[in-house]
Amino acid sequence: MITGELKNKIDGLWDIFASGGLVNPLDVIEQITYLMFIYELDEDDKTRAKESAMLGLPHESIFSDEVVIGERRVDGNQLKWSVFHDFPADRMYTVVQEWVFPFIKNLHADKESAYSKYMGDAIFKLPTPLLLDKVVTSLDGIFELMKSSDDTDVRGDVYEYLLNKIAQSGLNGQFRTPRHIIRMMVEMVQPKPEDVICDPACGTSGFLVSAGEYLKENYKSEIFFNKQKRDHYMNSMFYGYDMDRTMLRIGAMNMMTHGIDSPFIEYRDSLSDQNSDRDKYSLILANPPFKGSLDYDIVSSDLLKMCKTKKTELLFLALFLKMLKIGGRCACIVPDGVLFGSSKAHKDIRKEIIEKNRLEAVVSMPSGVFKPYAGVSTAVLVFTKTGHGGTDKVWFYDMKSDGFSLDDKRAPVRENDIPDIIERFRNLEKEVGRKRTEQSFLVDKQDIVDNDYDLSINKYKEVEYIPVEYPPTSEIIAELHQLESEISEGLKELEGML
Repeated sequence: MITGELKNKIDGLWDIFASGGLVNPLDVIEQITYLMFIYELDEDDKTRAKESAMLGLPHESIFSDEVVIGERRVDGNQLKWSVFHDFPADRMYTVVQEWVFPFIKNLHADKESAYSKYMGDAIFKLPTPLLLDKVVTSLDGIFELMKSSDDTDVRGDVYEYLLNKIAQSGLNGQFRTPRHIIRMMVEMVQPKPEDVICDPACGTSGFLVSAGEYLKENYKSEIFFNKQKRDHYMNSMFYGYDMDRTMLRIGAMNMMTHGIDSPFIEYRDSLSDQNSDRDKYSLILANPPFKGSLDYDIVSSDLLKMCKTKKTELLFLALFLKMLKIGGRCACIVPDGVLFGSSKAHKDIRKEIIEKNRLEAVVSMPSGVFKPYAGVSTAVLVFTKTGHGGTDKVWFYDMKSDGFSLDDKRAPVRENDIPDIIERFRNLEKEVGRKRTEQSFLVDKQDIVDNDYDLSINKYKEVEYIPVEYPPTSEIIAELHQLESEISEGLKELEGML
């Protein structure tokens, strides 16, 4: 969450737009996003130059000596945020309007790239040089605070805080997945350099970005010193779909500024017939919408065959099974109702995952994880598509804390089960002897079948009751008489003092 000085500065930036005559929240968020991207292009270019120098590799800056814009050739350095932000207001306005915006709109020659699709219609709407000057100065202050923040995903928080201002959070079931929960899920499934990764409800691409960061941290030399794997990472590893164009634009920019050149981020209703992806992905990471409107008539027929329902959370589980290739893995967030719902559709999808595929883990999360956006109780499901069963034992974990308070403030706390979850999931052979009274344990498939495929942890967790021995009633009454006597004596003493 954004708090303190950074929150105040963002609020102040919003006020600057309002005082300058730009009051449509959607226009404001888009203009801020464009300017943030322009800044991040400069920062990313500097980072890549340093990395190339350290690795002894050549680096070709996107801000080359001369940049062609339309029929003109301009000095590329003037397009850098770090250069033009020092220009006088009038000159800065001319450079940004006439050079920088056309430059970012045509940055990618490939018109089919995610960037071109969602930046091609970018329009510079700031009406005056003075407003641009104030906005750039305010953003400089915000960027400085972001750099000094201990939060590794402060930019994601900034994006989400901005989105919250246009009441997007909670609309059609959308709310931000905390980045530490995303990272936990990524650490559990451990993406590999050969994976093809998809989020069918990608929003701002948080899962895809986190998967990319994990691969960079763990397979940097394997990916970046192998031309084929590097091309795969840059161009054909990441796929994301959403129905919100603002989200898609932010998601595409988010991925590109994390060094992924051509993610496939596309406008698509994943549940409809227009989504023809089947048996394609080796890894799906997602937090699909739990509510919102659904046009039942356009839902893909093969999903309805597996799970006849209007509930999006159940249809998305069916979709994940269809989109995964055999051997493909999925880590997804579901509301608690999916685990124990008694309708035929609920039971059908749980049975499909358990009987025809391999369910590996159910991590039950406390309801405060998604505050302040939502108070819904959720769980993480981890499963592998096999097409012929394979569920033997299912690992359950009762998460009690995620490192933050479970109220609306979400302040950091010492208690954090996430490292333990990752460690235990990676070493399930050590879980065999654990009792069901403990925080994590394994449950035989047959037990789950006998319980109508119920996956709620409370169905299997055993509570240890410690007997408490009380003294005999006669002793308790004697103590009460003694106390009564002492009180009476005290009252007499007080009366004597009057």
